[in-house]
Amino acid sequence: MFTLEDILFVFTDTLTGFAALAACLFAIMDERNLRRLKKLPVLVLAPLAATALSVCLYTFIPWPDTVRYCVCSCFNLLACTLWVKQAWRTGFWQALAATCMAGVFQVAISTLSWMLLQTIPLEQVSRFLVAEAVFGAVVLAIVFLLYRLRFGRWFRLLMEDGPGRRRTALLLLALECSMELLLMMQSGLQPDYLIAYYLLVTTTAALIAGLVVYLAQRFDSARKLEAQRNVIAQQQLYERDLEAIRREVRSFRHDYKNLLAGLSEQAGQGEMDALRATLSELDAGFDRRIGEKIRASTQLGNVRAPQVRSLLLSKLAAMGERGIDCRLEVLYPVEGVGMDVWDFVRCLGILLDNAAEAAVETETPWVEVVLLAQGEGVSLRVSNPYAGTVDPDKIWAEGVSTKGEGRGLGLPGYQRIVAEHPNAASSTSWAGGVFVQELTVEGTA
Repeated sequence: MFTLEDILFVFTDTLTGFAALAACLFAIMDERNLRRLKKLPVLVLAPLAATALSVCLYTFIPWPDTVRYCVCSCFNLLACTLWVKQAWRTGFWQALAATCMAGVFQVAISTLSWMLLQTIPLEQVSRFLVAEAVFGAVVLAIVFLLYRLRFGRWFRLLMEDGPGRRRTALLLLALECSMELLLMMQSGLQPDYLIAYYLLVTTTAALIAGLVVYLAQRFDSARKLEAQRNVIAQQQLYERDLEAIRREVRSFRHDYKNLLAGLSEQAGQGEMDALRATLSELDAGFDRRIGEKIRASTQLGNVRAPQVRSLLLSKLAAMGERGIDCRLEVLYPVEGVGMDVWDFVRCLGILLDNAAEAAVETETPWVEVVLLAQGEGVSLRVSNPYAGTVDPDKIWAEGVSTKGEGRGLGLPGYQRIVAEHPNAASSTSWAGGVFVQELTVEGTA
C-alpha cells in the first residue's frame, strides 16, 4: 500500500524526469526565446497525472511491475508529445520525434542518477539529495553541450523533410523504447557491472544523437544538390526563352523592310485608318510572340518555395516536350503555401499530371496554372481543355479514369491530402470544354 511518503517520492521523481525532458526539449528544438517558458506550467499537470496513474495501477490492478512501467512510460510520452505540439505549434510527428529524442537523453541521465543512488555510501535521504543535485548538474551540462554543438539545428533540419517525418519519428520511437529497455534492466544488475552498464547506456545515447546528425547532414546535402539542379534547370529555361526571343527578333528584323514598304504605301495613299490598324496589329503580334515568353520566364522567380519551383520547372519542361502550351501566372511573390509544403507539392503534381493527360488528347493542348499569394496562404487554379464528358460523381472514385485501366489513382489521393488539412478547400468545375481544378489554402490551420 502506498504511503504519503511513497506518493511524494514518486511525484518528485516523475517531476524531476519531466523537468529534464523539458530542458532537453528546449535544446533539441533549438529554442532561444525565453517567452516559451510561459508554456512550462501546463507541463506540470503531466507529473501529477502520471503519479495518480502509477498509484492507481499499483493499488487496483495486479499487473507486473514491467507492465505498469510500460503503461506509465507510454502515458508520459504521449503527454509530452501533446505538450510539444501545443507549445511549438508543430505537427504530431515532429512533436513525437522531438519527445523521443529528449527521452533518449533523459534516460541516459537517469541511469547516472540511479547509479549514484546505489553507490554513494550515505543514508537514503542524503543519497537522494546528492543524486538529485548531480542529476540536475548533468542535465544542465547536457543541455549546454547540445546548444554548443547546435544539435537542435540539425534536428530541426532533419524534420523539414516532409515525406520522411513519419519514418524519422517511428525510428526515434523505436530507439527510445530500446533505451527504456536498458533502463528497465538496471533492477537486476550486479554492482560490479554498474560502470559498464552506464557506459553502454551513454554510448547508445551518443550513437543515436550521431545518427540524427548524420541523417540531417545527408538531407542537407540532398537539399543543396536539389537547389543546384533547380538553378541549372531555371537557367536552361531562361536560355531557351532567350533563344526563342532572339529568333523572333531576327525574324521581325528580316521582315522589317517589307513591313515598312507596305506601311509607306498605305501612308502615301492616305489610308490613315488602315495604317493605324496595321500598326496596332503589328504591335500586338510582336508583344504576344515575344512579351509572353519574357513574362513566362520571369513568373517562376515569384515562386519562393524551392520545392514548388522545382516541381513547376520539371512539369513545364515535360509539357513542352509533349507539345503542350503551358501558361504560368504568378503575379506576386509566393513565400509560403499555408500547409505542409510537401503535401502541397503532391497536390500540385497530381493536378498538373491530370491536366496534361487530358490536354494532350485535344487538338490544341494547353494547361494554365495560376498561383496567387493570399496572406500566408495560397490560391491555385489549374485549367485545361477536355474533349470528353465529365461525371463529377465518378472522378473521385478510386481507380476510375477515362485514360485507361490502372489509372485514376491521382484525384482520390489528392482529396485525401486536402482532407488532412482543415484550412484547405478544393473545388472542381467544367464548362465549355475547359476543366478547372482549384485549391485554396488559408494562412492558418
